[in-house]
Amino acid sequence: MKPLLRPHRWSFAAVVVFQVIGAVAGLAPLLAVVELGRALLSPGPIDHDHVWFVVIAGAIGLFVRLLFTSASSGIGHIVDSKVQLAFRRQLALVLGRVPIGWFSRRRTGELAKVVQEDVSAVHPFIAHTPGELVAAFVVPLVSLVYLFTVDWRLTLITLIPVVLAVAHVPLMMTPARIREEKEFDAATGGIANSVVEFVQGIAVVKAFGGGERAHRRFLTAVDEFVATFLRWVTNLSPIAAGMKLVLSPPFVLLVVLIGGTALITSGGMAPADLLPFLLLGLGLTAPVAALGHGFDDMRGAARAVGRIKEVLEVRPLPEPARPVAPQGHRVELRDVRFAYEDDHEVLRGITLTLEPGTVTAVVGPSGSGKSTLVQLLPRFFDPTHGSVLLGGVDLREIDSRELYRRVSFVFQDVRLLRASVTDNIALAVPHAGADDVVRAARLANIHDRILELPRGYDTVIGDEAELSGGEAQRIALARALLADAPVLVLDEATAFADPQTERAVRRALATLGGDRTILVIAHRLETIADADTVVVLEDGEVVERGGPAELLARGGRFAAFWRSHESAAADEIETRAGALQGEQSQ
Repeated sequence: MKPLLRPHRWSFAAVVVFQVIGAVAGLAPLLAVVELGRALLSPGPIDHDHVWFVVIAGAIGLFVRLLFTSASSGIGHIVDSKVQLAFRRQLALVLGRVPIGWFSRRRTGELAKVVQEDVSAVHPFIAHTPGELVAAFVVPLVSLVYLFTVDWRLTLITLIPVVLAVAHVPLMMTPARIREEKEFDAATGGIANSVVEFVQGIAVVKAFGGGERAHRRFLTAVDEFVATFLRWVTNLSPIAAGMKLVLSPPFVLLVVLIGGTALITSGGMAPADLLPFLLLGLGLTAPVAALGHGFDDMRGAARAVGRIKEVLEVRPLPEPARPVAPQGHRVELRDVRFAYEDDHEVLRGITLTLEPGTVTAVVGPSGSGKSTLVQLLPRFFDPTHGSVLLGGVDLREIDSRELYRRVSFVFQDVRLLRASVTDNIALAVPHAGADDVVRAARLANIHDRILELPRGYDTVIGDEAELSGGEAQRIALARALLADAPVLVLDEATAFADPQTERAVRRALATLGGDRTILVIAHRLETIADADTVVVLEDGEVVERGGPAELLARGGRFAAFWRSHESAAADEIETRAGALQGEQSQ
């Protein structure tokens, strides 16, 4: 954080200095009123020159206060905008370098909260808090010095509200209050994420009759947030109310009047000396009240900076000091182990060889480690043990740009840019010609759909047209085909595709196959049947491998998997036939 703030240290100094001048000058009008009261209430003739001098001095002090506090605030807000820009640029830089797999472990709403809300939460700390803190210390200090010269006894009495207010501060710092703040932050992140998931997925869940369940999940997140918020506010309100009461003008005036009346009636103080305490007493507590708000802002900013720091400290995958170019595109996994957490391995001793010109299909139950396995090839993660080699070279020794020229990937969760269809397809090959883009789109069976869009290949996705999940996958597949990388990784890349599209995609892969190395997570029988090798994963281990026919003949795990999918496919055909017969009878 310090490197981001260091370039603005002189601006921060200017904010503080200007605020000090403005705060001290702000006392001049109050002192002018005190002197006017004394001059007008004193016996004898009025010194008109002295009165006008006091009035002019008070007016000048007011003008100086407005000038310097405005300058301090203006500079503070300029610095704040620059710091927020630096934060967001640094976050963008770090997020562009972190392992891609790191994003799969983070919720969209929580990450968006860090980039947007948490960066914005720094605003009070930079633009307001420095000036408020200065005023909170400088104004009481100068006021106290003056009041002690008038009457030290009433000065101590005037400090009673300040002492009572400061006594409330430790009550806000108890472990229970800190825990409630963390729970509130977690609930805020949770509701932000639930909103994103609810909005993004509502069309799908409603189409499949899950709208009520999705709505219940959203309401549950809202209820949890409300309960956490109410618990936090309920426990904090008595403390905040007590602090606000003792700092309120009526309470301060009451304390000063009681103490002043006692001293005046006993003959220990002149009545005119009560006036500065009535005026400066309020000025003594107002900055302390502002300090209380600044304290809340500082704690909120500190928590936000902590979350920003967590993201900024995510270590990117190390780049090799001396990159080595792979020789060919044979893929090997040698005793690969991987764990997201130290106490639970997702992959346990995987050893595989993917030869050029072959298709390897990975199957297995949910949670068996299939997606984690294929994410190691484009180096979304590094294995915790063992190595992944491309062309005889460990991926950790290959420059990342060289790696992504050799490995293309298409996953089930496709993200398209808010850009033209052409730009989305040519993302990896920005210099590609229009004919190459069209050819890739034809191979991915998306060309005809693109021509139906308002401006064809120039249509901006997200602004001028929306694509379905299957259409987005075909755009992503066209992107991978245009990149023409020798290694292609598909993680259920045709999950949303219709049968005709899937056949077209399989034909495209067969046409472009050549000596391409293809690794695919597959659930559909057609994809598995076309594979040269099938690898069956279970609980992070390879339990079977071989050709589809060979594994079927064994009658093991893969055969059971095949039979269950054949049964499911037969049930689906029977259901569709029944629905079609019902429509025809109507």
